[in-house]
Amino acid sequence: MAPDPWLPLLAAARQLAQDIAERIQERNRCQRSGESSAKVNVAIRSSLQSLREKIDQLKELLLRAVSTRQITQLEGDRRQNLVDELLTRHKQLEASYRNEGSEPDMSRSSLMAGGGKRGISNPWLLEESEETRGLGFDELRQQQRRIIEEQDAGLDALSSIISRQKQMGQEIGNELDEQNEIIDDLTNLVENTDDRLRTQTRHVKLVDKKSTSCGRKRPQHKPSHPRALLD
Repeated sequence: MAPDPWLPLLAAARQLAQDIAERIQERNRCQRSGESSAKVNVAIRSSLQSLREKIDQLKELLLRAVSTRQITQLEGDRRQNLVDELLTRHKQLEASYRNEGSEPDMSRSSLMAGGGKRGISNPWLLEESEETRGLGFDELRQQQRRIIEEQDAGLDALSSIISRQKQMGQEIGNELDEQNEIIDDLTNLVENTDDRLRTQTRHVKLVDKKSTSCGRKRPQHKPSHPRALLD
């Protein structure tokens, strides 16, 4: 399986965001001490642009991975949340760069610890789900591969069920065809029998009619009168 470029790009974007926050702190210190901050401002603007480009790349790769089913829907939702958090982080960094927000405490140790020096939760640290928190790149890739394998196994089972149902449907269809043929044969037999029955009925009526007609035409012999016999 080809390596997933999304996770390394996410790590690079996170690191870049941390670097931008530290440069903003450096710029603010220069401004307070009266030193020139022009070079730092140029570096911050360039880094903010680079961070935005990385976020756009993350969005494009995520859309492609979801549309081609390279990752599960659950993993897609998790990554979308991370992208949204990166977008929020980018906006906050831009606001701090323009001095529109309070100055964040962005030392590297506080970033790794998840909080500021004053005990304030770090607003720049991206939160991950409990399932992936603390996992390295290889472990995340193994987890993703396991999820995909489980999904493939489920699809194989579903395909097998659909195949059996299709076979059962074909067998039922064949049986119905055979029964329809039997019904057609019975229908033809009944029609032929009914035709013969009507023919025999007409024949019987004709014979009975002829028999009745012959009986009416038979001559009747009257007995001779006794007196005539004497003469």
